[in-house]
Amino acid sequence: MVNKYIVTTTIYEPTEATERFAAMNDWTMIIIGDRKTPHDSYRELAGHYPDLVYLDVEYQKEHYPELSEAIGWDCIMRRNIGFIEAYKRGADIVASVDDDNIPYDSWGKKLLVGEVSKVYDFVADGHAFDPLSATNHSHLWHRGFPLNEIPTSRNPRLLGIKEVKVAIQADLWDGDPDIDAVCRRIYNPTGLKLESPNRFTSEKFIPFNSQNTFFARWVLPHYMVLPHVGRVDDIWGGYIAQHILGIRPVFTRPTTYQDRNDQSIDKNLADEVFGYLTTAKFLADMDNYQKYLPEKTLRAFNLYRKEYEALRHS
Repeated sequence: MVNKYIVTTTIYEPTEATERFAAMNDWTMIIIGDRKTPHDSYRELAGHYPDLVYLDVEYQKEHYPELSEAIGWDCIMRRNIGFIEAYKRGADIVASVDDDNIPYDSWGKKLLVGEVSKVYDFVADGHAFDPLSATNHSHLWHRGFPLNEIPTSRNPRLLGIKEVKVAIQADLWDGDPDIDAVCRRIYNPTGLKLESPNRFTSEKFIPFNSQNTFFARWVLPHYMVLPHVGRVDDIWGGYIAQHILGIRPVFTRPTTYQDRNDQSIDKNLADEVFGYLTTAKFLADMDNYQKYLPEKTLRAFNLYRKEYEALRHS
């Protein structure tokens, strides 16, 4: 039997998406609380769903004191503690989701993780391949894609079909796409229906997010939603995992609809400046990726990996 876990964090009352994920058969859901989370609501929700685990602030402080402090509070990066908890509890596959991504009936039904699959193989100029360039909205670009490569990245070339063993499956999303603030200011897309080839990848680095993504167990010690780097947190974490493990994600068609939480585009823009200025250099010099991480980010990443080391030797 494959042990499957869903991990998320939230500061909101239970959403439609949260309720649907919690009710799924054959999945255990871990919700990581934060200081602003309505804790009683999630304790009550856990009482309704036997396969729902809610970890409050006190639990995190007690079991992960150093890592908890290094990550900081009031941030989505608390999700990393959920990854460790899922690993500790024997997860074979972990799905990272957001509380505003409403799953379709197809969600989690055709998992490729751990399987050898035939996929479309794309290539583009530069260091990265943008998965949105292979969709019917190829004028948009994924958050965390290097801005300097956008002009030459809109028409990727299909090399053919190849077989890969899938370690990361990144399902796309309808609704409000995961684009950066510059793209949102220019195009302001909402209510999209994304169409793409099913099962596609590239040899280039590929940005993927943590809102609707499935990981094989062995990937988790090398993937972190990085704190203290603004809105390239999950994207840079994904680039690092791809570099360390020599793998690339496989994308599939949308399995969720994002009913996007209220966000300030101005705040998002400010939080993305670090990535705008640094991602191109970061990708061009991945052998030395650590030098591009702020000191407190690197400390948190090392503490995160140390947790897995301790589990492997316990």
